[in-house]
Amino acid sequence: MAERVVEVEGVELCTEAFGTRSDPPVLLVMGMGASMLWWEEGFCRMLAEGGRFVVRYDHRDTGRSTTCAPGRPGYTTADLVADAARVLDAHGIAAAHVVGVSAGGALAQLLALGHPGRVRSLVLISTSFAVGGDPDLPAPTEEFTRFVSTARVDRPDAESVIDDQVGYARMLTGGRRPFDEAAVRSLVRRDVGRAHDFAAAGNHDVLQDGGRTRAPVSSIAVPTLVIHGSADPMFPLRHGEALADRIPGGRLLVLEDAGHGVERADWPTIVPAILEHTAPGRAG
Repeated sequence: MAERVVEVEGVELCTEAFGTRSDPPVLLVMGMGASMLWWEEGFCRMLAEGGRFVVRYDHRDTGRSTTCAPGRPGYTTADLVADAARVLDAHGIAAAHVVGVSAGGALAQLLALGHPGRVRSLVLISTSFAVGGDPDLPAPTEEFTRFVSTARVDRPDAESVIDDQVGYARMLTGGRRPFDEAAVRSLVRRDVGRAHDFAAAGNHDVLQDGGRTRAPVSSIAVPTLVIHGSADPMFPLRHGEALADRIPGGRLLVLEDAGHGVERADWPTIVPAILEHTAPGRAG
């Protein structure tokens, strides 16, 4: 289907749907600073072919959604959580199975905690605790810390931005698998060219939470599947293990040698797992 920009409560959000509307709905929530393109079309179509109505969308300040001036976001993390509900409203979906990756997994948790009636089940990929984490969980790897502390990018220069994003994607794979630079560079180039202002994605790094008090993740009451790579450099595997342990009934699927994110090599494992988890009659 074609992209569709929806306006809900004065916010414009670019969305795209795949599949048959009468099938169980699955909402895909990407991580901070990333547009919906990182839920690759082939992945979305695999889910749709498995009998799911799939919706992906651009966060504010990514892609073709509402964009603020770089360094001056006029919203909070709580607004990004509300945006997920706004996307459901725009598509006439009362409640969906919510799949979140990285910080999108945290947003998915917050949606289940703050808007429990909108979430049928959760799939949390490459993420950690949205609230009430364990201080003893391992820090990011040295490679991750070194990259983010030394990266230098000239935001007005598209090629500099593309090189930086490709390098970041390479580091996130964890280094145990081959890296398809050509495919990633093509995706990043599309992402940069499609955005209203790619520099605005940096606004996600300075967002405030909004000051809300939230229940712990142990109060999440929907079926939850945690998917985590054993080579994740941002959130080492213990984060996924602890999250699955803390959420009642949480299940863990470990992707051997996978890094951070949804790699094409793992689609044949991740897609069937999501389809099984969201099968009619299984989740609430």
